[in-house]
Amino acid sequence: MSVLFTAKATSRGGRAGTVRSDDGVIDFQLANPKALNGDGGNGTNPEALFAAGYAACFNSALSLVAGKEKVSVDPVVAAEVSLLKDESDNGFKLGVVLNVDFEGISQEQAESLVEKAHQVCPYSKATRGNIDVELKVNAN
Repeated sequence: MSVLFTAKATSRGGRAGTVRSDDGVIDFQLANPKALNGDGGNGTNPEALFAAGYAACFNSALSLVAGKEKVSVDPVVAAEVSLLKDESDNGFKLGVVLNVDFEGISQEQAESLVEKAHQVCPYSKATRGNIDVELKVNAN
């Protein structure tokens, strides 16, 4: 495979630290979600960053698939990334729900596009078999 792009980000201090991309566009204070330690904090968390990346990547995959099928759509993708207790090893794992909303196409066509996008999206490929990903599709 040939590398098309490499992103680099550095974390210091884990969940209570910082994360910064080499280009400085991402430069965040991190904090535990309130649900984990009771006080929250002023910052984002790894799950929110993963949700943002997955939503954007999946939306791009939808555009690619729709373009190949000559379907004009402007979907909205909302990713929910949950930190879950993993009972099998008393650790943690992630779960994802992708909520995809369309206007102007049938429910059947929307579901077909989402399934095809799920096969080509790099985030979907990376999570397949590792993270449960639920696809919720709504067409108006």
